[in-house]
Amino acid sequence: MKPDPRFLKQPSNFWAHVRSISQAVGYTTEGTGYIPVPKGLPIPKNFKKHGGPRKSTVKIIDLPLIRNALRGLDLSDAHVADSLNVATPFGQLLCEYFEYRAKVLNNEVRRNLMDADESAALFKKCKAKYKASGPFVKNKQTGKKKAEAFLTCMVRMIIEDGLGGSKCNFDPLKLTTITRNGEPFRTLARRVDGAYPSPVNPIAIWEIKEYYYTTTFGSRIADGVYETLLDGMEIEEFRADLDDDIKHYLFTDSHFTWWGCGKSYLCRIVDMLHMGFVDEVLFGKEIITELPRIVNEWRSADQSRAAKQASSTSK
Repeated sequence: MKPDPRFLKQPSNFWAHVRSISQAVGYTTEGTGYIPVPKGLPIPKNFKKHGGPRKSTVKIIDLPLIRNALRGLDLSDAHVADSLNVATPFGQLLCEYFEYRAKVLNNEVRRNLMDADESAALFKKCKAKYKASGPFVKNKQTGKKKAEAFLTCMVRMIIEDGLGGSKCNFDPLKLTTITRNGEPFRTLARRVDGAYPSPVNPIAIWEIKEYYYTTTFGSRIADGVYETLLDGMEIEEFRADLDDDIKHYLFTDSHFTWWGCGKSYLCRIVDMLHMGFVDEVLFGKEIITELPRIVNEWRSADQSRAAKQASSTSK
């Protein structure tokens, strides 16, 4: 998922409105029925009565809801609509964003997210198609749930195939560092899950968050969203000082965790994408359709960097 250009480079007060209004009116509209817990997973106590969370969709927040939200927060709404209840340009942009966010999540992201069985089947197809350079990473589950970390393994296979043997670090054990004149210039606070070609002066870094065996949306998953946000904010802080840009990606999956329990955090991820703190987010099956293109972009960036360095050395 790429960001919609209409909403990139919006000022901070735009995102302040998005967050405040979303909190005030809520992120979802409840439907009828319940989403069942994936087969083989225990049903949490809070879902015992119905066997899963209530079905819902992401809410389209229109102008009346925006005005009511601002008034309910004891804030002015004069800047979003005039006395005739006609949206100002700022108010119209907010309406367009809320409509976009709801539609892209309800219609696209929902369909791309997978649970364990579907991801396992896709992993087998990838395993038959791509050659793996080493043993597959296992998840942290026990018993019958112990298996390959499906999303992580598929990401690695697709990247390795696209790079054709070029150097890549799939498990950096060091912080991402940008150097200048052979010295550290900027260093991120957290380790990431992968870096191309390495965590030192990378062209791209990424984080993988798969939650196939999670049946409640706890603080660990919420923290994962904020970790990605922190990395993106750090990159944004020093991006203007870089000779070469760093691309920042999030790969994530689990239909039940995100769509069943965490739609508000899906909204936060879409917000984060458009705030410029992550360049692309790939949800579930998108790694098959979009990751090969992304890897080709990395290779092109690497070739441009090499040409630039060769030109600088020859002068």
